[in-house]
Amino acid sequence: MPLVHIDLIEGRNPEQLKGMVKDVTDAIVKNTGAPAEHVHVVLNEMAKEHYAVGGILKSDEK
Repeated sequence: MPLVHIDLIEGRNPEQLKGMVKDVTDAIVKNTGAPAEHVHVVLNEMAKEHYAVGGILKSDEK
């Protein structure tokens, strides 16, 4: 059972998330031979206030 975790900053609409999950599932199926119904994808969306790069919160970027 392939299990894929994807961490991303919030802000994508439901259609974008559906497309991403479909594409990731298709890639796993293609490259592992696992049936799609066995591929699990977990999306973890973070608030911009909860993610920083180089000591700067994404919410503070201009």
